[in-house]
Amino acid sequence: MAERIVVDPITRIEGHLRIEAEMDGEVVRAAYASGTMVRGIEIILKGRDPRDAWAYAQRICGVCTLVHALCSVRAVENALAINVPTNAELIRNLMSAAQHVHDHVMHFYHLHALDWVDVVSALKADPRQTSTLAQSISPYPKSSPGYFAEVRQRLAAFVESGQLGIFANGYWGHPAYKLPPEANLMALAHYLEALTWQREVVKLHTIFGGRNPHPNFVVGGVPAAISVESGGQAGTALDMVGLAQVGEVIASMRTFVDQVYLPDLLTIASYYKEWARQGEGVGNFLCYGDFPDNGIGDPTSYLIPGGVIIDRDLTNVQPLNPSDPAQIQELIAHSWYDYTAGKEQPLHPYDGETTLHYTGPEPPFEHLDVAASYSWLKSPRWRGRPMEVGPLARMLLLYATGHTAARSLVDATLHKLDLPVEALFSTLGRTAARGLETKLFADAMSGWYDRLLANIKGGDLTTFNGERWEPATWPDRCRGVGFMEAPRGGLAHWVSIEDGRIANYQAVVPSTWNAGPRDAKGQPGPYEAALAGHHLHDPKQPIELLRTIHSFDPCIACAVHVSDPAQGELVQVRIQ
Repeated sequence: MAERIVVDPITRIEGHLRIEAEMDGEVVRAAYASGTMVRGIEIILKGRDPRDAWAYAQRICGVCTLVHALCSVRAVENALAINVPTNAELIRNLMSAAQHVHDHVMHFYHLHALDWVDVVSALKADPRQTSTLAQSISPYPKSSPGYFAEVRQRLAAFVESGQLGIFANGYWGHPAYKLPPEANLMALAHYLEALTWQREVVKLHTIFGGRNPHPNFVVGGVPAAISVESGGQAGTALDMVGLAQVGEVIASMRTFVDQVYLPDLLTIASYYKEWARQGEGVGNFLCYGDFPDNGIGDPTSYLIPGGVIIDRDLTNVQPLNPSDPAQIQELIAHSWYDYTAGKEQPLHPYDGETTLHYTGPEPPFEHLDVAASYSWLKSPRWRGRPMEVGPLARMLLLYATGHTAARSLVDATLHKLDLPVEALFSTLGRTAARGLETKLFADAMSGWYDRLLANIKGGDLTTFNGERWEPATWPDRCRGVGFMEAPRGGLAHWVSIEDGRIANYQAVVPSTWNAGPRDAKGQPGPYEAALAGHHLHDPKQPIELLRTIHSFDPCIACAVHVSDPAQGELVQVRIQ
């Protein structure tokens, strides 16, 4: 067996992911991604009331709770042919876009930035030079020498205490870091700023959905009755005071994205342009489309178009139909599941099965048996091809379909970095696309907010359609699909309803598309394909693997073990 580097679990992600990189000297020859935890929500949902499905489906993820709830209610609405009022659709757009903006900013600063930013190096920074740098790229007011001196002092206190706190366990001083100390200090200051900023922006979800995380939803609309009187009425969740707060949150989002996130993104990217040639992945991209302007039933009104790009060909966008069994299928040749018809038989999610069958080695073990099953993730395919989903896929679809604002943002970014269009298909392109789409979503929120206010002022207060709410009005059997663009990519839920209860439920989430294992043909998933060819400066500190995996935006931290067959465990890092 060739030497393998093992990172298990990958930190700064949601859930548990193991990466095994097969090495040829210092270069990754092949990589294998293993999801090491079971979701099982599909099993829990069987036999339940479809109107309650969103509350369970929302628990699929601890970060993107909102999007699973919305996708679930859309699936039930599609099955029961329920139309949603315009106000409800606008509120859903605002809530979903707020999730994107919040999630992307948090990912950039708190989950991905430390792959590029050497925090300890910031101690060497000159606060005056840092101020000059910050003021040269943005009008953001917090940019004085005194401000950066205070941030540096806070960092010094961490270091002198012998504990870096939230910055512990990084690969500080790694030769792959390239930012000068002043850029590191500026990024660190904005890391801390983003922690404060997020406390305010989550208010939008609590105003419309009652709480965050896990905001409330309802089949047929949103559970936010509207009052035109300040102070509201008895039982009213949303009044003009709340709507004014929503406007303030949107303004705060746009300011931070325009004056902090995007300038930092471009500055950091300018030092790492070689990453525009690494981490491509499979070269195929899929979007369901989302953010309707005229109801989910009118794809022509979506802000994000649906479609498929094959082999990086931006001149040919192919149509996507999530209900077509010839298009979307899940395979389990290398997954710890069984299908009734056998592991080689692909299934469309309407006919999907969730039969767990772990056949891997008993822990603790050195390596996965990648010739057999090695992941709790299935392998989704579009017409037999692996597909990448996420911000890069969305920006490519927008670019390919001629969206004016998206093309302008992409072209301006490539021009500033002096990079060709081909740079989009990379680790750097994936990270940049996330920032650029954040700008699009933040700007679009202002338009949806203005339309909502105009509807209310015009007398339209409707946020719920109770038609067909009662099971007595439902057909004996029906099925539907709810789809949307979640922060990490295309998300869809499929539901089958029989006699008023859920007969089958399947969710294919973005990380299933991106992190799934090889299929029966040996085709790798996007994570696996993107890691091939990476050169590692130091196998004991494989920051290059983290950069590319994090560019897809997995999420939460737990622990990391790095090992190789010759030396055993090289380093163990735990968050206390």
